[in-house]
Amino acid sequence: MPNTNATLTLHGFEPYKEKKGEEYMNAKQREHFKNLLFTWKTELMEEVDRTMSYMRDEAANFPDPADRASQEEEFSLELRTRDRERKLIKKIDKTIEQIDADDYGFCDACGVEIGIRRLEARPTATQCVDCKTLAEIKEKQIGA
Repeated sequence: MPNTNATLTLHGFEPYKEKKGEEYMNAKQREHFKNLLFTWKTELMEEVDRTMSYMRDEAANFPDPADRASQEEEFSLELRTRDRERKLIKKIDKTIEQIDADDYGFCDACGVEIGIRRLEARPTATQCVDCKTLAEIKEKQIGA
C-alpha cells in the first residue's frame, strides 16, 4: 500500500505552499513556476535526444516487408510524439517569456487569477477553469 504521507511532486518539484496573505504571483511564485518549466523543458529535450539515438541505433533494412513496415510504423509513432513535444517546448518557452514579462498566472480571457493549483497541474495554462470550460463547450458546439 502506498505511503499516504508522501507528497506528490511534479517534475521533481514540491507543490508550492502558499503563505496566508501572500500576494498572488509574487517573485517567489514566479521563480517556482519558471524553475518547474525549465525542468520540464529539459526533460522533454532529453527525451528527444533519446529518441534520435534509438532511431539511429535501431534503424535496419529488414529483408521481410512485414518487419520493415512494423519498424516504420514504430518510428512514425515516435516522430509524432516528438512533434507534439516540440510544440509543447514552444509553449513552455512562451510561458517563460510571460513570467519574465510579469504577465503570468492571469486568464487571457477574463483577467482573473488562474490559481496556483491549476498552474501546477498545467503550468502552460492561459485560461482559468471557467473560461477554458466555456471555450471547450463552444468548440464542441461548432465542431459538432
